[in-house]
Amino acid sequence: MNLTIKQGILQQATFCLSPNCDERPMGMVADGIVIHNISLPPNEFGGDWITDLFLNRLDPTAHPYFTEIADIRVSAHLLIKRDGSVKQYVPFHQRAWHAGQSSWEGRTACNDFTIGIELEGCDEQPFEDKQYTKLTATIQALLTSYPALSTERITGHSDIAPGRKIDPGPFFDWLRFNRSLDQG
Repeated sequence: MNLTIKQGILQQATFCLSPNCDERPMGMVADGIVIHNISLPPNEFGGDWITDLFLNRLDPTAHPYFTEIADIRVSAHLLIKRDGSVKQYVPFHQRAWHAGQSSWEGRTACNDFTIGIELEGCDEQPFEDKQYTKLTATIQALLTSYPALSTERITGHSDIAPGRKIDPGPFFDWLRFNRSLDQG
């Protein structure tokens, strides 16, 4: 599956610009990829709640959990849904607000130099085959388009915010994912 990126946008994704982004610091380029998981409400899949969160339009009355998070301002570059469809919220050359307080290999503020990819999922269930396929194809397109990226610079949110985050979680199959990248 060949995916293409033009002017920071994955051409095979549905694009919905999030207001929760800004320019990377002067001279900073993305040289890492962070994999996350997200489900809204927690452990439930489907619907547009994630998009609503990333676009600052989450209705706090729609679910009790939403009252806790409706006012936070977050985004990711991409969301890969359970069915393998992809939504993009921030162009790759811009800074998405996905990592929060974070540190990777001695560098803080990981949003400055990473691309954030959310998988629709949770810490209690395996991810779908379609998600692994689309994630692999997406990362291959990113590696082609952004020379500072490499397969050695892919990590989980848990690795850059230990003790605070555990995603992509115990059901993300890193071995399977890395094998698929090697075969691509």
